[in-house]
Amino acid sequence: MAKAKGIKKVGYVDVQNHGHAGLNPLHWHDCAGGGQVVVQNKVAYVGNMRNPHGTQIIDVKDPKKPKLLAELAMPPGTHSHKVRVHGDLMLVNREALAVHSLNGEVPPDGYNGGIGIYDISKPAQPKLITEWNATLGPGAAHARGVHRFDFDGRYAYISPTMDGYIGNIVMILDLKDPAKPQEVGRWWMPGQWAAGGEQATWKNDAHKCHHPLRHGNRLYTSYWQGGLVILDIEDMAKPKFVSGLDWSPPFPWPTHTALRIPFKIKQRDFMLVSDEDVFRQPDFPPYPAAFLWMVDVTDEKHPQVISTFQIEDMPDGPQPRMTGCHQPCEIVTGTEIPVAWFAYGLRIIDISNPHALKEVAYYMPDVPEGSERVQSNDVTVDDRGLIYLLDRVRGLSILERT
Repeated sequence: MAKAKGIKKVGYVDVQNHGHAGLNPLHWHDCAGGGQVVVQNKVAYVGNMRNPHGTQIIDVKDPKKPKLLAELAMPPGTHSHKVRVHGDLMLVNREALAVHSLNGEVPPDGYNGGIGIYDISKPAQPKLITEWNATLGPGAAHARGVHRFDFDGRYAYISPTMDGYIGNIVMILDLKDPAKPQEVGRWWMPGQWAAGGEQATWKNDAHKCHHPLRHGNRLYTSYWQGGLVILDIEDMAKPKFVSGLDWSPPFPWPTHTALRIPFKIKQRDFMLVSDEDVFRQPDFPPYPAAFLWMVDVTDEKHPQVISTFQIEDMPDGPQPRMTGCHQPCEIVTGTEIPVAWFAYGLRIIDISNPHALKEVAYYMPDVPEGSERVQSNDVTVDDRGLIYLLDRVRGLSILERT
């Protein structure tokens, strides 16, 4: 449980463990750390960060006494750290670990990664329906498969590596028949299609799809060091570029999530964008930790940055990687947005005044055993309003707003 006092030494900065304000911790569930958590019908699905753990299915009917129902495993050299559920279907990603994460591990021969599709009509007994395999693209020798993705029950909006392309691209899969996923359409940033003779203007796979999020007939898509793009999918077979933004450089962090706010604020449309505080390009100028951006998309062909937000006690100098902003809650129920802020735990950000975002609550977990500091990686909410904060290394915190 959270402490009210104490200081934890982390690299260049002392992060004070502030405890919590406006949030009440109900339980800390000891589980392998993960990349994503989603909740449906009082069951939590956790995509774990490291093999052999793959996906954990946890009964949270009583949030103070979670129970592990089932667990799927992953082989060495791979992970399955993202998960989506809708109705009786669960989709999980399958991805080879990046070079810097391999630690001597080798994926199985012939491993391509992709998407695993499961029947979860009985959550305690998930049944594999089929696997859709991505292919190995140039520049992706140790990061092949699918990274993050979205799923609406019929279509999956994924980020696969594919033969002939540099880095991950955008793809839409039709799961009308879950046993036979069918590609509907794809989009890539000009310069990615090496087999088609395109020439990239960036190094390696710096411009690649991180994940698309659907809102209406648009995909709001983060594109790593390529910023973000808005895609028109009225015709899913032919996604069309609407507009984009790219602030890297001068800022050093890749764009992680482009979250469209599903309602108007002050009669205007907005998108909340998070960068991932994961690495710094050696030729970029030094900056403090990553933060949030508020973007006005009322005129979607000309998106405008109107404000940014950084937590108040973040030091002004460069910080160790994975200190700052990471991932906002993708289920938006109002103008208070929970955000996983890596070494600073959970921050609740009020966006009701888009020009002046402000923090209204926070929760700082204890540093989990086996870790040097908190690494809050993902956050979601359920239909009871409970908040689930997942640490990258270990543990799932279940909280309620007070």
